[in-house]
Amino acid sequence: MLSNIPISAIRAFEAAARTGSFRDAANELHLTPSAVSHAIRKLEGTLRTALFERSARSVRLTPAGENLMRHTGAAFDQLRRGLEEVAARGPQLVRVHSAPSFAAQWLAPRLAQFLAAYPKLEVRLAASTDYARFSNDDFDIDIVYGPPRAEGVEIVPLPEETVTPLCSPSLAKSIRKPADLLDQTLIRSDVKRVQWHQWFTANGLEAPALHGMRFDRSFLAIATAAEGLGVALESTLLAERELACGRLVAPLAGRANDIRYVGHRLIYPRASRQRSSVRAFADWVVAQLGGGDVRSSQ
Repeated sequence: MLSNIPISAIRAFEAAARTGSFRDAANELHLTPSAVSHAIRKLEGTLRTALFERSARSVRLTPAGENLMRHTGAAFDQLRRGLEEVAARGPQLVRVHSAPSFAAQWLAPRLAQFLAAYPKLEVRLAASTDYARFSNDDFDIDIVYGPPRAEGVEIVPLPEETVTPLCSPSLAKSIRKPADLLDQTLIRSDVKRVQWHQWFTANGLEAPALHGMRFDRSFLAIATAAEGLGVALESTLLAERELACGRLVAPLAGRANDIRYVGHRLIYPRASRQRSSVRAFADWVVAQLGGGDVRSSQ
């Protein structure tokens, strides 16, 4: 069947499906609307199914058309990117997904440095607690929090992070030893892999019953602590800017047992390892964190 379908018919279908108009597709392809309509009719005949619902003023994809467009749209996007890379015309796009707090606290503030170092690259950044679905070809790289849940990927553990109590300078005046935290409002980050009870155990204390504020994102806990509303148990990597400008301090630095762990990992499909843009972004992240070139664990 594929040998009977000309690529021009697929192009006409993709343009019409993307623009929602035979006329707009015709303008884009430098054809007449009747030529686009004829090509799509012929495609529908070959496939023996309707791809569009037609009315006097508009066209709309049928379920079969929507299914075909998911594959066709992805294929044309891949083709466009490949042509741009080979021709070296214009910027190459790196599509990055990241855990929200890493994106907000560490990655986004540094993107200007990356773009300055790689002026021919562009970055599209999305953040959520879901893992990137590389099978859908929506992203090139994912920076995940905790163990990744993907197969067929390269996994690059990012450097260890230090988790320690953080608070405003005013609150820090009353905190001289670990036991002093028993009298403070302790801010919780529910999804953090290191929790208060682990920190108290590491410092030989029984964890108190926690009744303070709780959040589901580290960046919210960090922002709340910077406002002087309590003490957060957070990564110094994620709170780097707040620590650098003095909005947060680590009152027990050198006086308590901090917890170090690998919190984040950078992952990407093995098939993407040869792409220069993916390698450049991955190497840049690792270098910014004090590592060398990317070395995967799988």
